[in-house]
Amino acid sequence: MHISEGILSAPVLISGAVAAAGGVAIGLKKTENEKIPEVGVLSAAFFVGSLIHVPLGPTSVHLILNGLVGLLLGWAAFPAILVGLVFQAILFQFGGLTTLGVNTVTMALPAVIGYYLFGPAVRSESEKTALVGAFLCGSFGVLGAAILVAFALFWTGQSFLEVGKMVVYAHVPVMVIEGLLALFCVAFLRKVKPELLEVKR
Repeated sequence: MHISEGILSAPVLISGAVAAAGGVAIGLKKTENEKIPEVGVLSAAFFVGSLIHVPLGPTSVHLILNGLVGLLLGWAAFPAILVGLVFQAILFQFGGLTTLGVNTVTMALPAVIGYYLFGPAVRSESEKTALVGAFLCGSFGVLGAAILVAFALFWTGQSFLEVGKMVVYAHVPVMVIEGLLALFCVAFLRKVKPELLEVKR
């Protein structure tokens, strides 16, 4: 899902950097001091998730976990994902430093949208509603990221349209897997630490 160096046009890179800076600024402003350890743990989970590759025909796709990160952090997903992407770029050459802004937006924006769309369901008293919301949020995070990557490629040049479509189609199995991961994580947290989800009682 990472966009590598040398692919995107300058306007797309600049737009992504500006949008990412805005998202990170909002995320930092909304992050309370006591939530910083949680942000760090989820940033690490996002970092590790990219190392778990799922074989898909002649290629492979990796987990993202942005839906779960967004569900638990809201706007703080922006700085959490940015830190994870920086380490991925430096240590494993996933993505790149010039594409850091675009990659941050493509993964963090769906996470924040998922927080507002599905967060109320996850925080409800009904466990079934919460689990359905968690599954949808996990799946939506991957779908949103794939669509934004496809748009970034398309805005760079129409020749990338087919590549963008392939990105979306290739991540359909990951949507299901991440939806299930989010579901199990929410089910576990509702039992052992519901305050992390701000569950209504």
